[in-house]
Amino acid sequence: MSTSDDDNPGNNAIALKTDGNPEGKGVNAFMLDWHQSRPCGVVAKPKRQLLAEFFTSMLVLSAQFRFRPVVGNTHYLYWIAGNWSLSLISPEEWSDARRDAFAGTCELHPDMTWTMTPADTLTKENPVTDALSRIYDAFASTLDTERTLEDILPFYVAKMPYYQRLYASALSRSVQAAMGAGNQMNLSGKTWHSLLPDQSCLLLEQHG
Repeated sequence: MSTSDDDNPGNNAIALKTDGNPEGKGVNAFMLDWHQSRPCGVVAKPKRQLLAEFFTSMLVLSAQFRFRPVVGNTHYLYWIAGNWSLSLISPEEWSDARRDAFAGTCELHPDMTWTMTPADTLTKENPVTDALSRIYDAFASTLDTERTLEDILPFYVAKMPYYQRLYASALSRSVQAAMGAGNQMNLSGKTWHSLLPDQSCLLLEQHG
């Protein structure tokens, strides 16, 4: 992702704020959401798997959605009208145009990372694969730095909507905990960058 704040919300890694939120959530509701989104069962992972889950999770969290994702539920990612959209509606329930916009089936895990099973159409050149390539290139650009991965993690991104911001923070805590468990802290972004495959689909398929 590019290094500007506007183009790269994942680069806005600043201290997590605790003074409420701008979308009208009460303190009790926020604390409940915070508790329900805490990473559970975090374990050490191979570097490629950790990187794949980080990329996939950031892809999902860049999408538009206004519901609280639930562990174990099936979610569907689409590229619609120039935006990523996460939905609970499967492509079979949409029109042909919406089916053509389908990118993959996504699953949220207890450790607050996401994995995605790419749609078969991602093997062909189309608007969805073009959009995915752009976000993959931006992700690779973000890693092309001497900064450590833990410095890049999106602990708090003010411009993200509420649930995206909440789960991005949970993702950051999860990835950092997994890196700690695997003795993978303090590695430069360039070290992680060297593990990237040539194509985004190859990284999406690295479920471990």
